[in-house]
Amino acid sequence: MQSDKHISKSFDQDLDEAIRLFLVMGDHAASQVAKAIHALIDKDDTLAQEVIEMDFDINRQEVELDEHILLLVAKRQPAASDLRLVMSISKGVVDLERIGDEAVKIAKMANKLAAQGKSAYGYAEVQHLSNQVRLMLHNALEAFSQSNAEQAFEVMRNDDVVNEEYQSAIRALMTYIMEDARHVSKVINIVWVLRALERIGDHAQNIAELVINYISGHDVRHSDYALVEKAVQEANDRIAARQASPLSVADSGLLNNDED
Repeated sequence: MQSDKHISKSFDQDLDEAIRLFLVMGDHAASQVAKAIHALIDKDDTLAQEVIEMDFDINRQEVELDEHILLLVAKRQPAASDLRLVMSISKGVVDLERIGDEAVKIAKMANKLAAQGKSAYGYAEVQHLSNQVRLMLHNALEAFSQSNAEQAFEVMRNDDVVNEEYQSAIRALMTYIMEDARHVSKVINIVWVLRALERIGDHAQNIAELVINYISGHDVRHSDYALVEKAVQEANDRIAARQASPLSVADSGLLNNDED
């Protein structure tokens, strides 16, 4: 993931470990979401309970990574570009933990819906939206792993599609309720599942924004796409420049890291 190596091997090792821990936590969060959806669709109480219990591992990983980042910053005092990456990991951890929380909500709704019995309403909408959201999360984590600003920008654009599909699904469910009020309780639970999926998409977008930030140096939160596209181009230019002409130690600003 890192494009330049530092005069401090320990710094590289600490940073690589932070990246590894982040991506492992990301994989676990994505697995929670997938299992929660399967539990819902298949009415699998056992799998739903597994998702709920997995939340302990996600929370533990959050604490472990927070401690690692704190020690890294205190001991190594990273230069500006590396500090952006470290802070992006720190912020992204919050999004991953909340993705885990949303997966737990879905799992709990899966248990409720299984207890209420089979309903034909809303499952197609959940399946469709979950496919979109899980792809967003996968691509956001991959963009982070590969330092790919273009892929991160695509995740941001896909969030608009997810929001539109979420609103469309909600309208369809409201129509179901008007047609048959006996299914209000079941449909409301499905609405909460859809809401959790929409929030997972938002967290995936946040991670994508962090990718663009640590590569380009621009905070693209709450920015229009023209500004994001400019930041992505600058990110690509920086990567191309580094590949064409490797920076000297002095130019790369790495002298703040002491050699071990």
